[in-house]
Amino acid sequence: MYEMKPEFFTGIELVDTEHARLFELANEAYELMQDDFTPDKYDYILSILNSLNDYAKQHFKDEEAYMESIQYKRLFTQKIEHQAFISKLEEFDLESIDENQEQAILSILTFLNDWLVQHILEKDLLIGK
Repeated sequence: MYEMKPEFFTGIELVDTEHARLFELANEAYELMQDDFTPDKYDYILSILNSLNDYAKQHFKDEEAYMESIQYKRLFTQKIEHQAFISKLEEFDLESIDENQEQAILSILTFLNDWLVQHILEKDLLIGK
């Protein structure tokens, strides 16, 4: 379902490689949603959220360092959006996730889809220009 298509490439190798991993994590969440053979998905959902949190923090650090190195004019805006992403991940309520796992996965996928499309296509592509 989720794949790093050519329109998502910034032309910056490190950023593109890290974006591809974010797509892989989104795909893991999608596959989990489609998995009808795992009735209790709570631990898997937590694992995906933890992986997203850890990976996003590293990616944002790397991306911001690159933007600093090229004196990117929109760095401050990017930092605000990156922090909003991390904050959103931290807002997921573990109790709610356990009570309604399918809805939790759907919420995670909606959030990731919006981020991958809006942020990468509208913001990150400008870095490579």
